Amino acid sequence: MKSKKINDCLNRFHVALPKPRDQKERPACIPQAVLEAKSKQAAEKEKRKTEKELEDEYGGAGVYSASLRKNYILANDEWKEDTMPEILDGHNVYDFIDPDILLRLEELEREEGLRQAEEEGDDFEMDGQELSLEEQEALAEIRKKKSLLIQQHRMKKSTAESRPVVPRKFDTDRKFTTGRMGRQLSSLGLDPSLAIKRARSKSRGRKRERSVDKREGDGGDAMDIDDNQASKKLRLRSTSRSRSQSRPPGEVIPGEGLKDSAQKIKAIKLAKKSVLKRNKNARRGEADRVIPTLKPKHLFSGKRSIGKTQRR
Repeated sequence: MKSKKINDCLNRFHVALPKPRDQKERPACIPQAVLEAKSKQAAEKEKRKTEKELEDEYGGAGVYSASLRKNYILANDEWKEDTMPEILDGHNVYDFIDPDILLRLEELEREEGLRQAEEEGDDFEMDGQELSLEEQEALAEIRKKKSLLIQQHRMKKSTAESRPVVPRKFDTDRKFTTGRMGRQLSSLGLDPSLAIKRARSKSRGRKRERSVDKREGDGGDAMDIDDNQASKKLRLRSTSRSRSQSRPPGEVIPGEGLKDSAQKIKAIKLAKKSVLKRNKNARRGEADRVIPTLKPKHLFSGKRSIGKTQRR
């Protein structure tokens, strides 16, 4: 209305002013439900906070973790933050948890402790008879020694692959000797003479067996050489027989579906003839080998002004 041409347009405008027909007031009619919805929306808009505002309020990025459950549509809003049930094979795991499991565990541990105490008392009984104090000490010593030997054996076994085999005469430790065995047996109050004699007799028997094996091995060398040569000849013969031979192109192989060699030769000829036309129509493509002419003769050779001689 503030433009310069307003005066030119005023005669075209007509403002209608309705006259009241009576004294009755007629305000705008807005349904109550609409008014309530509008007020509710306004209240929600005021209350609602964005995720960014919540993040700033609860410690910022890296500290605040957005709740993914707050928008769940459930019958009761209090259920949103409940622990989710773990389902295994179609069953709720919580249904199988015993609330008194800790008490029962304590009872079991107590019972196990009592049993262990009883077993420790029974350790020093042999054939239902209680051992004396000296016998108990000897038994404990034997068990300790046994456990040490088992540990040593396990250590050796674990490092057997990486440990080089040392001959016995170079073994400076000399852990397993008859002298040591005798000392140990005598410390336990036993006579070691019989055990030492038995160990020595066994070692002599082994030496004899080795010497007999050596003698037998020396005598049978000639026979072994002959056997080796014979086996080599047999192998060569078998390989020469099994070597495949080349076939002529017309030979029919079982399973090809051809009657005889004449039919096969005819089929090969027809196949070659069918490919011939296709090969003739072929053009040079990207995959074909190309040797370009970098200096064409007709462009780079000397020309003569008069006469027919084009090239030299």
